[in-house]
Amino acid sequence: QVQLVESGGGLVQAGGSLRLSCQGPERTFSRSSMGWFRQAPGKERMFVAAISRSGDVTNYADLTKGRFTISREGAKNTVYLQMNSLKPEDTAVYYCAAALSAYYAVTKYRESDYAYWGQGTQVTVSS
Repeated sequence: QVQLVESGGGLVQAGGSLRLSCQGPERTFSRSSMGWFRQAPGKERMFVAAISRSGDVTNYADLTKGRFTISREGAKNTVYLQMNSLKPEDTAVYYCAAALSAYYAVTKYRESDYAYWGQGTQVTVSS
């Protein structure tokens, strides 16, 4: 069982910043493109950002483009989501996910592409 562990969520005021982290086992992390998704109350889970195995290619949802940055650190088997200029509508449970990939420069944005998921971390943005 692959375990991805998120951290860094919390309560922040509108306009503030948070950095989420997600750590996984090396054997999975090194072979996967990684992604972040979020699910707001009463809504479906949606794509936020993704990063390729190489770390050179990133992809963002339009709602987060320019405010969020995804990155990865191989030495720590960790993927990050830096969130700036947070808005109340960013309030959600944020999940990281891993998609095994044979390709180094591919990102994935569909939930069905991801085989492994973390337990989620709550982000609440107050107005």
